Amino acid sequence: MLLDDYQTRSIELVIYRGFKAFEAIGPMTVFSYANRILGSYGYPPGYRVAIRSSKIGPVPSDTIMTLDATIDLEMSTDAHSILVVGAHYIENAVIENPSIIEWIHRAAPSTPRFAALCSGAFFLAATGLLNGRRATTHWRMNDAFAKKYPEVKLDIDSIYIRDANFWTSAGVSASIDLALAFVEEDHGHRLALEVAQDLVIFLKRPGGQSQFSANLVSQRTQNTSMREIQNWVIENLNSKMSVASMAERSAMSTRHFTRTFSKEVGMCPSQFLDQARIDHARRLLSGGSLPIKTVSFMSGFTSADHMRLAFKKFLSVTPKEYRDRFTKT
Repeated sequence: MLLDDYQTRSIELVIYRGFKAFEAIGPMTVFSYANRILGSYGYPPGYRVAIRSSKIGPVPSDTIMTLDATIDLEMSTDAHSILVVGAHYIENAVIENPSIIEWIHRAAPSTPRFAALCSGAFFLAATGLLNGRRATTHWRMNDAFAKKYPEVKLDIDSIYIRDANFWTSAGVSASIDLALAFVEEDHGHRLALEVAQDLVIFLKRPGGQSQFSANLVSQRTQNTSMREIQNWVIENLNSKMSVASMAERSAMSTRHFTRTFSKEVGMCPSQFLDQARIDHARRLLSGGSLPIKTVSFMSGFTSADHMRLAFKKFLSVTPKEYRDRFTKT
């Protein structure tokens, strides 16, 4: 590994009582792995990570874990990147921490990278600095965010968004995606990819946060008969499958089945079929070297072209591009 213009970046995580522990630990783990890998190549640490809060000392999270803040809001630092962590009850957290909002308003404009993780976007939006800018947050908070901050251009389907020096990320695990993007920007694709591989995650996740897997959708469905048909589809993808065969399995007319399925699942049967096929194809593509045509056949697609079109529609990448994300370059 040969890096040009090598620099050690100072990173700060901003926390408060009740912060989401995972959103702090996830990025810290990414930066820690990056330091370890850099060390194996003979480089000094690429990141110095510190915890900032309203007061120095232990700060309880949403779990039994606490983190020790070593910097308070009055201390001036040379942080290159600042990440504000989210909380489950974020609207209460924003009300209870006006000093953090005031500090963000002062610090964010001059910080090279200022990120709000998940629901932490509420803190950044409360300053007015996101007005007229694109941003994202946790999908469960979309409506509340849009209502409270209508001047922010909310993107409900992005894993993370960068607008000028402001970054925002989606659901909890997206904090890791954002941290990996920082590593790639700072030290290049190869290091970010090695970190992702060590963590056994994507370097760049295809698709957005609304593209839940078919298995997860099945678990969220309350109607027993619809959940059973979903499971049957997932378990028999390599056989000829259609909306008509799903309806027949459910002992319903195609029209009645389509209406019932759409109401209970939140998507039409044909969309669920495509997503179930995509989920299966994703596992085959990432876990081996089967030819694309074989993967399409085993996943229930009528052809490799059918699979390619479905991947482009739902994930915005081709099957080959998806597989390449697991290939070290």
